[in-house]
Amino acid sequence: MPPKAKITKEMILEKAFEIVRSSGIESLNVRTVAKALGCSTQPVLYYFNTVADIKKNVYQAVDDFHSQYIMTIPEDAENPMQEIGIAYVRFAAQEKNLFRFLFQSDNFNHQNIDSLVENEALTPIIEVLAQTLNTNIEDAKESFMARFLIMHGLASMLANNSMIYDEERVLSLIEHAFY
Repeated sequence: MPPKAKITKEMILEKAFEIVRSSGIESLNVRTVAKALGCSTQPVLYYFNTVADIKKNVYQAVDDFHSQYIMTIPEDAENPMQEIGIAYVRFAAQEKNLFRFLFQSDNFNHQNIDSLVENEALTPIIEVLAQTLNTNIEDAKESFMARFLIMHGLASMLANNSMIYDEERVLSLIEHAFY
């Protein structure tokens, strides 16, 4: 029986996620991951041929984390879309490096606003919006795009500037923008 691996692929991805979360994507490379794990670069390169491979896998992990974050809303929420919007902005304020990696890096390349709304990961959000607005899916997609652009602008301001997150103010801005 071969010896058990001391460093696993999951451990590498976990450390890579932590590096991106705390220091940004610019700090992620094979050496920083190896240093965080307390090992040589060999185990990292055993599982991932390049840093691009690591980034691709971490991007998916961050995307999954983000989706879970914004979709964790109270079941009895009076306005689920508003709750999702607030969570999106809160994520940008609290997880600045993860937000920038997801939405303001080259990993978001070859996408435009139309392809974004067609992403199947957004299906639950579009369905909630259609139900909230009592409309069809196509109209909900158009409404989502308009709302997303406003929310993304606010989130980007918080993620990229030394602004203080004020949930009451965010809620007020959202209500003025949509109601």
